[in-house]
Amino acid sequence: MLQLEHLAWRLPGGESILKGVDVRVPAGKLVVVTGPNGGGKTSLAKLVAGLETPTAGRILFEGEDITSLDITQRAQKGIAYAFQQPVRFKGLTVRDLLEMAAGKPLQECEVCALVGKVGLCASEYIDREVDASLSGGEAKRIEIATVLAREAKLSIFDEPEAGIDLWSFSKLVETFQELQKSHHGTLLIISHQERILSIADEIVVIADGVVREAGPREEVLPHLLQGDTMGCMCPLGKEVRHA
Repeated sequence: MLQLEHLAWRLPGGESILKGVDVRVPAGKLVVVTGPNGGGKTSLAKLVAGLETPTAGRILFEGEDITSLDITQRAQKGIAYAFQQPVRFKGLTVRDLLEMAAGKPLQECEVCALVGKVGLCASEYIDREVDASLSGGEAKRIEIATVLAREAKLSIFDEPEAGIDLWSFSKLVETFQELQKSHHGTLLIISHQERILSIADEIVVIADGVVREAGPREEVLPHLLQGDTMGCMCPLGKEVRHA
């Protein structure tokens, strides 16, 4: 479904962030990319979404080379991306945004279901503007709801737990599990939260810009919890650390 071949990327100033990454994301699976802060996780997500252009390597999606396509063209191919820091849209309501994401008018029950999946009370939010009046956590949850509304072939979530309270985080994990069980698209999640790692089909560990380990959750997660993979520890609520 998604294949990264020898993917490399460096900052405009010349610092190398990704150094020849090879990753395969199977169709219909939930794959979590984890690793130390600064290791290249978010850079990888942005390259897949089309926000950045690799300095070397290829990105294949459903067998097609999409390396040169921009974010709009990739969205048309079925790739959705949730930013780590959500964008605000003054003048647009939550309902407007969800219908734009879905590409069609939504019934009241559909809007309520999407908002409820990210732990928000529909009656309080569907007619609110997506502007500065929303807290960071509220904006984050609404953006995740727009990605769910897209029903994309590949949905990328960059640290979806950031700024979300524990109850909403639990609801979000349940939503990921529902999508996983229904085989509703492929999920690529950037996270170092043990709760999300524990529901992954596969885990990819990136550190210092290279893949340190990749494989089924049952094989990789025990190494992470024991600190066997580059000294990475991934307990809930703690940062992944570098040895």
